[in-house]
Amino acid sequence: MNTRQLINIMSVAENLKNNTRHSWTSSHRHESVAEHSWRLSLMAYLIKDEFPNVDINKVILMCIFHDLGEAITGDIPAFNKSECDEIVESDAVSQLLCSLPQPYKAELSDLFVEMNEQQTIEAKIYKALDKMETLIQHNEAEISTWIPLEYEMNLSYGTKEVDFSDYMKELKQTIYKDSIQKIKAAKESKNF
Repeated sequence: MNTRQLINIMSVAENLKNNTRHSWTSSHRHESVAEHSWRLSLMAYLIKDEFPNVDINKVILMCIFHDLGEAITGDIPAFNKSECDEIVESDAVSQLLCSLPQPYKAELSDLFVEMNEQQTIEAKIYKALDKMETLIQHNEAEISTWIPLEYEMNLSYGTKEVDFSDYMKELKQTIYKDSIQKIKAAKESKNF
């Protein structure tokens, strides 16, 4: 990749640092898309021993690139994202990938197809972790940042995505218990 192409791509990717998500951090500020992707990648690395026969490097790549379209579209929370929004984001990813030289264009195009099809164990792991990282972040934020629908959503979000793995189901259950505890504490202190 020539240096100008690299700088141009990095300029687009920089938007992921600037574009914030619906989620808040424990320090009372909105989380950036880049922060979510970074921590998701860290999660993938830290569970590699649970999936010894999986190409964990591919999972990490999925985690790094999964929200690339949001460099163009910004983040739309899952509970507000429509099919039309999904198409716009997919088109943004396609445009970005088309701007890449080979072999990056082909490799990342194949990666996005695999992520979207959700047929491989790597794609399933990435998708489950994406949901679980979001829930963990919500649990780390002040409950005052939650909107009413998140009280139920934090308990059910990602349930079908973890169903393929006992480890992922256990992770979901642990997060679920943390959410219940957080909600209970908020009710008891009248912050509900």
